[in-house]
Amino acid sequence: MRFNEKFQCKTCGAEFAVPEPILFSFNSPVGACPRCQGFGNTIDFDMDRVIPDKSLSLDAGAVEPWTKPKHRSWLANFRKSAGREVRFNIAFCDLTEAERDTVGAFIRRFFDHLETKKYKLHVRVFLSRYRGYALCPECRGARLRKEALYVRVGGKDLAEVVRMNIAEAQQFFDGLEFTPEETAIADKILVEIRQRLKFLNDVGLDYLTLDRLSSTLSGGEAQRIQLATCLGSRLVGACYVLDEPSIGLHSRDTGRLIRILGELRGLGNTILVVEHDPEVMRAADHIIDLGPGAGEHGGHVVFEGTLQKLVGNGGGSLTARYLRGDLRVSAPRTRRRPDPRRTLRISGARVHNLKNIEVEVPLGMMVVVTGVSGSGKSTLVHDVIFRSLEALHKARESDADADFDAASEALAEGPRLACRKLQGAELIVNTVMIDQSPIGRTPRSNPVTYIKAFDIIRGLFASTRDAEKRGYGAGHFSFNIPGGRCETCQGDGTVTVEMQFLADVELVCDECKGTRYKSGVLEIRYGGLNIHEVLQLTVREALGFFRDTPRLVHRLKVLDDVGLGYLRLGQSATTLSGGEAQRVKLAAHLALASCEGTLFIFDEPTTGLHFDDIAKLLASFQRLIENGGSLIVIEHNLDVVKAADWVIDLGPEGGDAGGEVVAAGPPEAIAAVEASYTGRYLRPAL
Repeated sequence: MRFNEKFQCKTCGAEFAVPEPILFSFNSPVGACPRCQGFGNTIDFDMDRVIPDKSLSLDAGAVEPWTKPKHRSWLANFRKSAGREVRFNIAFCDLTEAERDTVGAFIRRFFDHLETKKYKLHVRVFLSRYRGYALCPECRGARLRKEALYVRVGGKDLAEVVRMNIAEAQQFFDGLEFTPEETAIADKILVEIRQRLKFLNDVGLDYLTLDRLSSTLSGGEAQRIQLATCLGSRLVGACYVLDEPSIGLHSRDTGRLIRILGELRGLGNTILVVEHDPEVMRAADHIIDLGPGAGEHGGHVVFEGTLQKLVGNGGGSLTARYLRGDLRVSAPRTRRRPDPRRTLRISGARVHNLKNIEVEVPLGMMVVVTGVSGSGKSTLVHDVIFRSLEALHKARESDADADFDAASEALAEGPRLACRKLQGAELIVNTVMIDQSPIGRTPRSNPVTYIKAFDIIRGLFASTRDAEKRGYGAGHFSFNIPGGRCETCQGDGTVTVEMQFLADVELVCDECKGTRYKSGVLEIRYGGLNIHEVLQLTVREALGFFRDTPRLVHRLKVLDDVGLGYLRLGQSATTLSGGEAQRVKLAAHLALASCEGTLFIFDEPTTGLHFDDIAKLLASFQRLIENGGSLIVIEHNLDVVKAADWVIDLGPEGGDAGGEVVAAGPPEAIAAVEASYTGRYLRPAL
């Protein structure tokens, strides 16, 4: 009988590292895979580039480099080598893991062969087409060194556990059974793990995999993870401030969120929520309504008290009028009928959790994509529709603008579509994504420069008699170029002082006192105001001031129409909220005479919007359609879904249990589908 203190195999004598927590961390050199440094991928031949369309079979040309005349013989060689191990007439995405590995190994042999001929320029160019970030061949994306993956719990290593989604992981840890000795070691850790997984499940994130990158999470998902962390800490006597926690939540999941907030309150905490969702308002113990308007017209407490008092007598509260039903967000109207000749057809979409779906998007109307969180809405709209159309637009441009050689090369490569087939794309001339990203990142960016109204204002000042006498052109009234702007602050109005180890301090410019212009330019007046005073006007005030300039009034009026009449003309873009930035972008497109052939894509445009703002947003949507545009909107808000001409509902659940089209049609048809969660909540709203 042999006794050994070392951590080694008794059969072969292989010695292993003693398992410590740091061995299972890819952020530490002790646990990280030595090949990829814990990133899970390396710069190598990217299989997504080698096999761009996974719906094709090997016989149909799935392996893109083997479709080239010079390398076709490799497919015949592989057929002889693989024999019956691989099915050549089945779509690549439907092959088993073992079959894909066999194909991958032979593709590697093909590239290894080409690597020996790298001294030829055309071979280096050919190889560069297929390089990108690929799965690390050593850890297969697990990020950990092999010693860490030798350790198993419940028959699974750490890499297999983190590939599970939260619902599966909860089931796995709930089902673990240990011996009395193991229980003594793991009992307290298991309690913590089970509790944390339960909280993540409760906040509606059961579809997320444990190894999901935080950079790929939406704002709402990240906020709900923080909420689950707060629940896990079990603090008492704390004040939690939540800014719109219902962002990205389906009506089905809002009830879960309210229940969790109730649990936090039950522990003895105070919950302060900034919210526009009526369900959250109805669950609140105390409501504070600010207003009565926005910007300078707000800032007052309009109402404070319980929901019953607010609905009973809101004291002039706009929120109360919508909650009572006196005002409605979307007025009933005749829905547009889809034209079969003007339809975008997507076939074989398989990105992320989409399951080879077929989708029809009628053009010239408002199409809303719905579904529970994680059902594949953003994947369908962003990764399939938007990216495929962008790829086609670029291919068209290169064909039209580039020289013959570049154009023929672009056509040979072909646009990389995120689906098997896209029909009707020729009906779309331009695709515009209107999201909540900032309209500018410097203090010089503002709403009037974005909607091209500032050019007209500068022209008016340059046409005054005083400006002509001094030789001032329109450029002198711009703070973006040298001439009339203050050169000390370069037109920012503020100077940033670097404080070395402390945060930088922003001070008002001493030279121009925050006006942004030289004193000579500020002496020029139009209608009694100088350029700085004009930029301090709100949009509504400017409409009255410039009433004799119809071209300028038309551009400013669209800002007022989308509910931004309270903004100052020269307000810095860095001070605008996401919702305001999105509506400024919308206004810029509304100001155009025609949107014919343009597809507008909106991702949850009601984020941060009050009922009254949503009503204005819907009116703007109708104007875009009347101008010849088409709309695709990802949305959970039932008022927007109700106002749609056509609804595409994805699901039925999130993650792997989603990615299918549950129902498609007008809102009334969706409401009649029992399997649709959206339909269930839409029925009472209709």
